[in-house]
Formats: sequence, C-alpha cells, structure tokens
Amino acid sequence: MENVRELFHTMTKRLGLLDRNCCTVGGVELSLVQSHILYEIDRMNEPSMQQVADALAIDITTFSRQIQTLVKMNLVRKTPYSQDRRVYILSLTPEGKYVTAKIDAEVNEYLGEVFSHMSEFERETVLRSIRLLNECMAKSTVCCKPLF
Repeated sequence: MENVRELFHTMTKRLGLLDRNCCTVGGVELSLVQSHILYEIDRMNEPSMQQVADALAIDITTFSRQIQTLVKMNLVRKTPYSQDRRVYILSLTPEGKYVTAKIDAEVNEYLGEVFSHMSEFERETVLRSIRLLNECMAKSTVCCKPLF
C-alpha cells in the first residue's frame, strides 16, 4: 500500500513550506506565517485582527506579535475601528501590497512551471482533487482544520 503520509511530506518539502524564511522581496525577509498573514489581509480586504487570526487558526496573542512586526516593517497598517475602539482593522501599506504582489507572482510562476509538466487533463485532475481534499479536510473532526 502507498504511504500517504510520505506523499504529503514530500509535497510539503517541495513546496518549500518547511523553509525557515519563505520569502525575500526587495531586501525584506518574511517568515511563512508573515507571508500567510499578508495574503489573508489582502484577500479579505481590511479585516479585523480577529478575523485574520481566526482564518489562520493563530491565537490572538501570537498573532498580535506578528502584526506588530509587520507594522514595524511598514507592510501592515493597524487602525482602530471607528465603531468600536477595541477592534483593529488591518490593511496593507503600499509596501505591503508590493511585497504581497511579488510573492503572489513568484508562487504563481512556480506553480505554472510545475503544471507545465502535465497535460491539461492531468492539471484539471490535480486541481479538482485538491479542491475535494480541501473540502474533506474542512469537514474533518480529527484536528488541525481551519476555522473558515
């Protein structure tokens, strides 16, 4: 029988998810977690801190430290919500948008190159399988499922 865990472990290593620093853009070094935070802020369009922390399943204390680092790096802006001063809204600075766009382009270029080794049918089969896997993982009651 095929070792499923080994398949996922190999794929994870090849995607670079185990790298200590995933991205360097214009002299800015980001951790994988910071890259995910920037991606979620961009995707959600001015979310609250709690919304992003929940989406990434990061406790708010750890998340707050990451946000402070990203604010100091001038990549994220943290603004009090006008209707509730206890809530903070997150947005990307122009530098944050640039870094996020560069990371997105690099990841898409890498995936494009990977998929170039497949036929259209194989590509669609892989993408359909990944969508199905994500849906099933979201339904799992075991562990590690995202909150969205």
